[in-house]
Amino acid sequence: METIKSKKVRRDFKRVFMKKGTCSNTLFYILNRESGYLKENEERAADPLAGGLMQTGHQCGMLWGSALAVGAESFRRHGNRDQAIAVTVTATQHLAEAFSKTAKSANCRDIMGCDFSGKSGLWKAFFLGRFVRCFKLVDKWAPEAIQLLRAGLIPEPADLPAQPLSCASEVVKKMGASDEEMVLVAGFAGGIGLSGNACGALAAALWMNTLAWCKKNPGKTPPYFNNPDTKNILKEFYGATAAKILCHEITGKHFKTIGEHTEFIKNNGCDKLINVLAQS
Repeated sequence: METIKSKKVRRDFKRVFMKKGTCSNTLFYILNRESGYLKENEERAADPLAGGLMQTGHQCGMLWGSALAVGAESFRRHGNRDQAIAVTVTATQHLAEAFSKTAKSANCRDIMGCDFSGKSGLWKAFFLGRFVRCFKLVDKWAPEAIQLLRAGLIPEPADLPAQPLSCASEVVKKMGASDEEMVLVAGFAGGIGLSGNACGALAAALWMNTLAWCKKNPGKTPPYFNNPDTKNILKEFYGATAAKILCHEITGKHFKTIGEHTEFIKNNGCDKLINVLAQS
């Protein structure tokens, strides 16, 4: 891990975006840089989260990348894994709300006005100049996300469960994750920040699988478009959920607090899906 120092917000976000190639990697990198730490493998592993999770158009990659950065900062600030998970989930709730207000939506397809699930969507976005929206958004969102991170993570509420659980953390735990990796993805819980949107456990499995590839191939860019492993994870996921991807549709619930989410996971909620993702 490379340690760096930064005293002010740098206005080079568009240039960083062009260099990194994906919005998810870009925001994770930018926020890590401003916190003073870079995590090259973990940042590159965020690539599949771009385009709203493997180009499915759900939550914008900038939000996924920002959530990972919140987890990274939380782990550094809190020595206890459980406390760090709790703070990460709670902080990501506020982050997701702020992003939705800034971008007018949490979802890539709404922001871009295109469906990226097919090649025609990519060509449409290219010819209509829709990617300009991404560059404008990174310039608008990055400073706000930096300030949110600098202001300090949301203080831990007194009524948190003794052993808070995140579906995303449980998936990567079964995949052999370290405590730090469990905290990094914790904010994905309940469709990222308990928002009920696209499954956070799926995003965590995609990230963890790609992270393993990045560790084995240092310095190389992971196969974003044609990775058979991540495609297989998505295929197994759809098979297990009857093609549903939204958390609130899969669980039948809208979680308001990490306590509610913890009870659901403790009572074997999504247990089958977590196992399917971990073994894909």
